[in-house]
Amino acid sequence: MKEIKFYKTASGKVPVKEFLDSLSSKHAQKVVWVLELVERLDQVPVHYFKKLKSTDDIWEVRARIGSNSFRILGFIDGDEFIILTNGFPKKSQKTPKKEIKLAEQRKADYLSRKGGKQ
Repeated sequence: MKEIKFYKTASGKVPVKEFLDSLSSKHAQKVVWVLELVERLDQVPVHYFKKLKSTDDIWEVRARIGSNSFRILGFIDGDEFIILTNGFPKKSQKTPKKEIKLAEQRKADYLSRKGGKQ
């Protein structure tokens, strides 16, 4: 079982929390339900959690509520943690390159700051 953590910027902002706070209550509940599945299940169905191809090991949490799709990107840190970096409503078939790039930048920032603490 992995623990989900939210990436925190150097200035203390938590982008995924801000994204969740921007959603309606119904949408936020569904996204949180999917996050709980990802945490609890050893084998999460790809319908909810999958690795994105051609990325620096970026994973996508996927939630769908009616015609609304939401995505939260992140990465796996060791055997214990999933670090979620950014979330967005998905409006097209492909995950936007700018969102993937942002997740990769935040992953690099997280790992460099984490490395400095050890």
